[in-house]
Amino acid sequence: MNAAGAGLLLAALGIGSIPFGLLIGRLAAGIDVRTRGSGNLGATNVLRVVGPRWGVLTLLLDVGKGALAVAGLPLWLGVAECGDGALWPMAAGLAAVAGHCFSPWVGFRGGKGVATAVGVYLCAAPWAAALAVAAFGLTLMIWRYVSLASLAMAACYPLGVLLVGPAGARGGPALLGLALLLVIGWTHRANWRRIAAGEEAGIGGGR
Repeated sequence: MNAAGAGLLLAALGIGSIPFGLLIGRLAAGIDVRTRGSGNLGATNVLRVVGPRWGVLTLLLDVGKGALAVAGLPLWLGVAECGDGALWPMAAGLAAVAGHCFSPWVGFRGGKGVATAVGVYLCAAPWAAALAVAAFGLTLMIWRYVSLASLAMAACYPLGVLLVGPAGARGGPALLGLALLLVIGWTHRANWRRIAAGEEAGIGGGR
């Protein structure tokens, strides 16, 4: 690993670790979102306990973290391998999601990585990202569980890369997609238990 690559990963971790959900909850409503709702720092919980516009703002900021890690930082920090599908931007995207999920600012806890992963997806392989987001929307519409829709999106992204990605630039985004699928599956492990027990709250308060 060269110095530029190491700097890129550290910068991506740092940006990913910014707990926007916590900051917005405190600034907008004077509350700690970790003590309300699901206790999660992500946009879904902010939407539920602070309000829709603040949830949307959290979503956009968290998406922006992933996009910045893949599309901005490699260029700004002078990492040479910054082309489509190259190694360093993919590693930076994974680092940003890891920083979001295990932020040192909140005791190595954080969100579940979905919104930040969307930002990574959009910049790493946009057409595959479009398919993945469509899978999210369709799954949410049918089953009403954000957690299940998130897993469907994470699973469809690497498949989308292999189906529609440029022939010479599929390897990096596909491996990144598989890694993010594992991360998102892990961060939602409690949700899977609640779904199995019929205790998971769906959109609109449904079961």
